[in-house]
Amino acid sequence: MELYIFVVVVLFGLAISDLIVGVSNDAVNFLNSAVGSRVAPRWVIMIIASIGMLLGVTFSRGMMEVARKGIFHPEMFVMSELMVLFLAVMLTDVILLDLYNTFGLPTSTTVSIVFELLGAALAISFIKIYKAGLSMGEIVNYINTAKALAIISGILLSIVFAFLGGALIQLISRLIFTFDFKKRLKRYGGVWGGVALTTITYFILIKGSKGASFISPEMLQWIQSHTLLIIGINFLFWAVVLQFLLLFTRVDILKIIVLIGCGALAMAFAANDLVNFIGVPLAGFSAFSNASLTADPVNAGMEALTKPVQTNTLYLLIAGIIMVITLWISRKARTVTKTEISLGRQEEGFERFDSTHLSRIIVRMAISFSEAFSTTVPKKLAARFSSRLDPEKYKAENDNQEIDEDDRPSFDLIRASVNFMVASALISLGTSLKLPLSTTYVTFMVAMGTSLSDKAWGRESAVYRITGVLTVIGGWFFTAIMACTVAATFAVILYYFGLPAIILLIFVAIFFIYRTHVIHKRREKVYTEKAKNKILMASNAEQALSAIYEEMSIFFGKSRKILDHTYKSIFKEKRNHLKDAQKDASTLYKRSQEMVTHFFRMVTFPDADEEQLSPQLGQTVGSIQEISRHLLEMSSSCYKHVNNNHKGLLDSQVEELEQLGNKLDILLAKASEALKAGDLKQIKAIVDDGHEINDMVKKFDKKQIKRVKKKESKTRISMLYLGILASSEGIANHTIRLLNGFLQTAKEVSE
Repeated sequence: MELYIFVVVVLFGLAISDLIVGVSNDAVNFLNSAVGSRVAPRWVIMIIASIGMLLGVTFSRGMMEVARKGIFHPEMFVMSELMVLFLAVMLTDVILLDLYNTFGLPTSTTVSIVFELLGAALAISFIKIYKAGLSMGEIVNYINTAKALAIISGILLSIVFAFLGGALIQLISRLIFTFDFKKRLKRYGGVWGGVALTTITYFILIKGSKGASFISPEMLQWIQSHTLLIIGINFLFWAVVLQFLLLFTRVDILKIIVLIGCGALAMAFAANDLVNFIGVPLAGFSAFSNASLTADPVNAGMEALTKPVQTNTLYLLIAGIIMVITLWISRKARTVTKTEISLGRQEEGFERFDSTHLSRIIVRMAISFSEAFSTTVPKKLAARFSSRLDPEKYKAENDNQEIDEDDRPSFDLIRASVNFMVASALISLGTSLKLPLSTTYVTFMVAMGTSLSDKAWGRESAVYRITGVLTVIGGWFFTAIMACTVAATFAVILYYFGLPAIILLIFVAIFFIYRTHVIHKRREKVYTEKAKNKILMASNAEQALSAIYEEMSIFFGKSRKILDHTYKSIFKEKRNHLKDAQKDASTLYKRSQEMVTHFFRMVTFPDADEEQLSPQLGQTVGSIQEISRHLLEMSSSCYKHVNNNHKGLLDSQVEELEQLGNKLDILLAKASEALKAGDLKQIKAIVDDGHEINDMVKKFDKKQIKRVKKKESKTRISMLYLGILASSEGIANHTIRLLNGFLQTAKEVSE
């Protein structure tokens, strides 16, 4: 029994880890609308969410049965088998969720736990069936197929209902209030707010009360028998209070609705998703406790787990406290939140995801459908609808806000309140039916539905946003496959190898979490550079230009490192080093696209004359893109050459490229220093002396032709060498062109 005491301790240790990684992923569910709309300072939002979570954990007792008997029939297993099953599930869950947090992708803790339980249960069941010499058809006696299918179906249906519900309610709300909603809010904001808060109250209090640990059966019966009365009183109370605030105070009722919605959704999350983090360890502890009372604990049957159980409220509160602490200190939670907010933001800008063939097809289909639909709708009605759904009114208002770019709301409070209202209603309904709906799926799809109705996915951004949504949804299916497969594998390993396997897999999990922490720290660095923040916070064209100098200095510094790495690695044919250089070049290329979106900001300032600046700005933007493209092409062609095991460069070619590389390195270093110092004289000197590399390339090009004529250089080597020459010349030319553009831009701004 000592081994199983150790397993119980490990399970509770993993429960704490799972709470941390789980909250880091799921915090996006209740934070994204409040943070995205900038309804209040972040610390206020966090306090309200924390209170909601602590209240929500006390509503989750009924959900704990899902981990005990929701996926498999516990009476078909003995204690030792279930402990292996539960341990495999928890190890898989910690690793999988931490992986998604690292890359900022919201995934479903519900789907992961359900499919981990399914995978581990299938593995142990097949082992038992094989040992007993039974038919594999007996698996239906071990797996609770009806409940498992109901849970999975509920999760999948919730995706559809969440998206359609969010889109429909947002469309109706926007038609009522439009983007210029302040005047209309005073007319019927009280009624609308009353409906919103009554909906939240109904589903949280009435539907969620079934699982509350502090509500007696008598009180629950009274609530259920007086549902209409409670709804009516709630609506009248909120409608009167909110309308009074609108008419006689300056209080923004939308902020009240959003903040209450944030607390409500945090409450719904804790009530519904706590089972994902501590349900399995508590089930393991219950299995161990019941087995300890028998004569043969290791082989004791687990019929006791089929009976209803009420979890101790103290355990729930301890879990809630851990969740709250994680919410405040987790940096990965912020990374996941950024992903969802960026996909639903109203304004254009840098897009994290690239376009794909599927996203382009979807956009073309949507455009065709829209054009066909517009021909069937009367023009006056279409114009009326269009005027009420015009997002330009939101943008105009947002532009007048004299706040930093990072503090600008990504969408308005109307959309934020709809997000909370619809999501909390759906999740609390699932809780009342004891269906562990995915809070991630629901909140994400509601947010995507409302952003669609708000025309946030315009022609300029639709393909990128759709790619992001498809990436997240594809990740959900990947979660299910990985969760099932890895949990099954871990279960088999633990079943056959016992304690050594437990220790080994614990170390694997610790090492994996450490590695993902390092990766996340590296990725996070990209988004926290000072120069980027300075560009976004600039209040006039002159400040923006100064920030751009610093940003470009960093850009040239990184370009120089990649170039040096590529040259040295191709000379020595270091395949892994070239692969790293290619990755760095790819990262810089993506970063250059983001930089370009920031540079356009300078033109928007009143003190910048777009007629004068546009040619130079276009020149600068084009050069940035070309430099990063040439770096990526050079590193990619070098890596491909070495990866295909082609013959290396000739000694004469290496010698020539070393000379060229040194010249190019000096050029980029001078450019970086001049821009960092903002020294226009130094920039002019570089531009004036910038044609040496062109002369060198022409000279080396002629030498290569002679080598080809003499058949000294084979085709592959010649292609590689000439490609490096061309890319190097392109980098040099566009560096000079960019610096020249800066000279002209600085001149125009100063005038």
